[in-house]
Amino acid sequence: MPDFRSDTVTQPTPAMREAMFKAPLGDDVFADDPSVNALQEHAAELLGFEAALFAPSGTQTNLIALWGHCQRGDEAIVGQSWHTYRWEAGGMAVLGSIQPQPVETQPDGTLRLADIAAAIKPDDPHFARTRLVVLENTTGGQVLPPEYVTEVAQLARQRGLALHLDGARLFNAATANAARRGTDVYQEARELCSHFDSVSVCLSKGLGAPVGSLVLGSAAFIRQARRTRKILGGGMRQAGLLAAAGHYALQHHVRRLAEDHANLHTLASGLRAVGESHPVLRGRITVHPWQTNILFTDVQADVAPAFTAWLAQHQIRVTSSLYGGQSRLRWVTHLDVNAADVQAALDCVARFTLPG
Repeated sequence: MPDFRSDTVTQPTPAMREAMFKAPLGDDVFADDPSVNALQEHAAELLGFEAALFAPSGTQTNLIALWGHCQRGDEAIVGQSWHTYRWEAGGMAVLGSIQPQPVETQPDGTLRLADIAAAIKPDDPHFARTRLVVLENTTGGQVLPPEYVTEVAQLARQRGLALHLDGARLFNAATANAARRGTDVYQEARELCSHFDSVSVCLSKGLGAPVGSLVLGSAAFIRQARRTRKILGGGMRQAGLLAAAGHYALQHHVRRLAEDHANLHTLASGLRAVGESHPVLRGRITVHPWQTNILFTDVQADVAPAFTAWLAQHQIRVTSSLYGGQSRLRWVTHLDVNAADVQAALDCVARFTLPG
């Protein structure tokens, strides 16, 4: 049965495994692994940067980027719900001595321009020096509007600040923009990146590689990033086995993200219909708006334990957390969830009854 917990649970496809098996190898700490170099060069050209660096995780590539923009005691403006602030163990402060300045995330996933501007500190020895603004796209499956990203970039430039993008699911954002605007997904991804001094892109989420992320920026920035990666213990040797999977993913798994979005739309629409007609769940399940491959549903407390137990009993795996007195379930579609899996999940939900 399907695993909707995250798009990190995907398994390499047979073709990806073949690419990994055939990858020529070297020592990447010496910068002579040809497969790592090929991935980095391809990604940089694809997204419009001078250079890129392969690292084990998105947590590490974000930290590498933050460390590249900020010195000890400097400040980065982040969203309250951003991974760089909430979900990466406080790394910017613990390891980088960088002060996070969180700003409230709005319901649509944005940070208000006025809030960003108000958070920028004056040049005064009482304050940490504001150096960087961080955005996340997508955030909770929501896509930052391209026009909004342009406005944040203009504000950052006016105030002399660098701009970093946590683009773990950058290509999901690009896929949504391409569908809305009738453009090419690679063109949209490159355009999204054009506003940023650095970008972190995850290869092991929707793109389906087993391990790894990229940080992209100027050649000088990536030279320093390589040193920071070494400090953080992210230097790997024959890493081409992993890089080949990421390279394959960038070439072959970007356009198929549209399938994940379509499957999530089917799932969300079906769950919404359940909330309108199901004898038990009617009025007790709220389906939040969706845009890409991530969906949140809230289930009222009086039925939530039985409902989550029912899903688990039938091997439908989702993540669950308490939110406002209700259970919030997160559903994520990905490479290893197909249309039949979505229908099986909906059929299971339709059969749900209270015990006893």
